Amino acid sequence: MNRENMIHKIKQDVFLPVFRQLYGTKEAVLAAQKERYIKAIERFTELYPAREEISVFSAPGRTEIGGNHTDHQHGCVLAAAVQLDAIAVVSFHEEGVIRIHSEGYGSFSVELSDLTVQAEEKGSKAIVRGIVSRFSEMGVLVGGFDVYSTSDVLAGSGISSSAAFETLIGTVIDLHYNDGKAGAVEIAKIGQYAENVYFGKKCGLMDQMASSLGGLVFIDFDDTESPKVDSFSFDFEQAGYCICVTDTGGNHVNLTPDYVAVRSEMEEIAAQFGKEYLRQVDEEEFYRDLPKLRKICSDRAVLRAAHFFGDNRRAREETEALRANDIGRFLFLVRESGDSSANLLQNLYSASVPKEQGIPLGIMVSKRVLGEKGAVRVHGGGFAGTIQAFVPLELTEAYVEEMNRTFGKGSCYVFRIRPVGGTEVLGE
Repeated sequence: MNRENMIHKIKQDVFLPVFRQLYGTKEAVLAAQKERYIKAIERFTELYPAREEISVFSAPGRTEIGGNHTDHQHGCVLAAAVQLDAIAVVSFHEEGVIRIHSEGYGSFSVELSDLTVQAEEKGSKAIVRGIVSRFSEMGVLVGGFDVYSTSDVLAGSGISSSAAFETLIGTVIDLHYNDGKAGAVEIAKIGQYAENVYFGKKCGLMDQMASSLGGLVFIDFDDTESPKVDSFSFDFEQAGYCICVTDTGGNHVNLTPDYVAVRSEMEEIAAQFGKEYLRQVDEEEFYRDLPKLRKICSDRAVLRAAHFFGDNRRAREETEALRANDIGRFLFLVRESGDSSANLLQNLYSASVPKEQGIPLGIMVSKRVLGEKGAVRVHGGGFAGTIQAFVPLELTEAYVEEMNRTFGKGSCYVFRIRPVGGTEVLGE
């Protein structure tokens, strides 16, 4: 679509139905999105004035709902796409180069003549090269395109800005150069491949899958090449609750050893049974062999394995509870999961900086506000960062106010589940 025509249609509310689907029905939110999209197109025009024809794409952030540190052991998770997203204004060409300007991160370009891993290359540029490489291996001929992107999936906010970006680029390529043949699941796997191989981060697949598919997603990673995916819907607001994620602060820079230890200790236990991952280990056999395990492995490794077995089961049970519209059972399971993460997984703070305990502090404050209502748990990788709470609607204002008072203005996000994953934003 011609860029001036698109701005005109946005101003005339032609895009309002899709905006409501992506961002909800609050008038203030919709007005802000109209302004955001118009500014994005205007900024694209400043960067690439010769490009008249444009398309717009969107990919959401995600929230982990069930299954804390279960995906890397081929376990089960429950996740959901949220309304915060990354958007891209795109113009396609056949110049053999992808040029991207990301608001707040600057510009870079990827020459499509060389798709090999660049040892010195990191960040978004490495991700883009990896995504194109994977599509190329699938026989997809990518010409090139110019991009201006902006995101309210803030880096470090615990809702996976990296997965949103990967899904965004994968969706752009798949829809334009591949007629959408790869689809959401494959786009997620392509994003993971780029992050693992080109960026060098051994992430799981949950973040990319939730962003790419949209809605609530139960994922069974027993077979990581062909994970079982069950997408469904549940209206938390209709059930009387909202989802709040609070950034409690803390620095993730020096926490890599903590994240690595969780995985390595779980796999150390699996190795005692001749297995590679805990998902392959019989739970009853694990508990029967506890005395023997303690002589070989650390107590913490044993406890973390016990957490895996419990949270792997709970992810499935939480899904079943929501499908049955049993919010009480769901909240009970969330509380159980939170206790397990605290006592068994032990990822609420880093033992290397024991005086920094933002997550336990946030959970304590949350419980004071919620009392016997709702539920709260660590969110994502842990050790520093975010907590997640399911808050009764009548307590939402008080909860957000107290979280922001404790951790700073804007620390607490109120989420709605977005039913759509990576998509082209069409006004027709």
